[in-house]
Amino acid sequence: MNLALWLHRAGLSHGDRPALGLGARVIRRYGEVAGRAAKLAATLQQKFGLQPGERVAIAAKNCTDYVELMFGIWHAGLAAVPANAKLHGRELGYILQHSGARICFASDGLDAEIAPHAPSTLERLIVIGSRDYEALFAAEPIAPWPRDGNDLAWLFYTSGTTGRPKGAMLTHRVLAAASFAYASEVNPIAPGSPLLHAAPMSHGSGLYMMAHVARLGVNVVPESSGFEADEVMQLIDAWPGTSMFAAPTMVKRLVKCDAQCDPDHIKTIVWGGAPMYVADARAAIDRFGPRFAQIYGQGESPMTITTLSKQEIADRDHPRWAERLGSAGRPFGCLEVTIADGDDRALPTGETGEILCRGDVVMPGYWNNPEASAAALRGGWLHTGDVGAFDAEGYLTLKDRSKDVIISGGSNIYPREVYLAARGRGNPARAHKRPRGLGDRAARSAMGRGRRRLCGRRRRPRRARCAVPQWHRAVQAAEGLRVRECAAEEQLR
Repeated sequence: MNLALWLHRAGLSHGDRPALGLGARVIRRYGEVAGRAAKLAATLQQKFGLQPGERVAIAAKNCTDYVELMFGIWHAGLAAVPANAKLHGRELGYILQHSGARICFASDGLDAEIAPHAPSTLERLIVIGSRDYEALFAAEPIAPWPRDGNDLAWLFYTSGTTGRPKGAMLTHRVLAAASFAYASEVNPIAPGSPLLHAAPMSHGSGLYMMAHVARLGVNVVPESSGFEADEVMQLIDAWPGTSMFAAPTMVKRLVKCDAQCDPDHIKTIVWGGAPMYVADARAAIDRFGPRFAQIYGQGESPMTITTLSKQEIADRDHPRWAERLGSAGRPFGCLEVTIADGDDRALPTGETGEILCRGDVVMPGYWNNPEASAAALRGGWLHTGDVGAFDAEGYLTLKDRSKDVIISGGSNIYPREVYLAARGRGNPARAHKRPRGLGDRAARSAMGRGRRRLCGRRRRPRRARCAVPQWHRAVQAAEGLRVRECAAEEQLR
């Protein structure tokens, strides 16, 4: 199957329905978008000589052109390589070189950032919206190129926090499974439902684009091309029934925003990409009502490992509502999720270990990286690198990254628990604050409270002197966790 068929069919059957919105207005309908994608596909094949399976990169800020580019690339039987527009030109150059992309579409201004770092394999760097870009749509349209479900559709480059970014291979089957999971378990879509792309379309927000095309929704891009809280409030009023994906920092900025919107115009705000603390989630629900859903996933299993549904988040009368709100929810129906020890043996309920998953929504491997693929997918399970535990009701709670866990005195110390203790979890007076730098006296005091809370004592016995460096490692890892969370959220904004 080819995902391009979703847009192609929509153009045939409902060509007059709104497809793309820019700011508060409709700018293109399905018939026009489908036609442009088919013409772009013809140019990529016939003029540029690209063969099925070759890669085409997109290094762009959010724009309505993103939809016709992605579907035009798929229409030609090619694979898309969306890259985060906030990356440095050198990092974008690495992605272009590693993916082997011969063509790159870039936002105006980003082309100059990329050009000095472009590899010799890149043949064309085309500015979106330019005269050269519009000339690509002069060709006669072609039919969607046949593709197998296992063919590459999206080369999703990870953030590279442990070195060079790796390209997770997302096939047509993987993206279809993720789209079905979103539309059935997170946010059912009706024709005309708006999806507001305030987070990057190269990552989280863009992964929901396909489902909204399949269900005749409207992909809406802010005129700012990104996230501005005031603008989002205005667009919510302009597009009743709005859904959007948002990092937790974005949700918090909306909560604090002085501008107003009609909460009844919000259908679903899906948060993910980083933890949402319970106090922040409560504040968001208090302001906007029960219109939130949570997802946990990663590029290797795109947006689809576990979910906490709108219904569960709305059920404040449930005796375990607060505990559920602090969890990552339950596994999606399209995959298996288990907790395993260091030897990949399944652990019982309540025990902490690495989160593993498998199913049609999981990537088949990393691009041109067999060693990393074998390590990540050993035994047929995706090893997420995240640590967590299931409770008796099947809800998953995230703890940390597996590489950050510190063993001291035979016990595991999770930097995330240190961070939460220092942050003041459970203390309403401090629940909105984060610890400052490690050299700050208040932060050291907070970390000390966290240590006592974890270790169950105020003083360290003399014989435990060797455990001090381990504790310092936990504190440093907790601070590193704070920095990584902020960086990850910044990438999603």
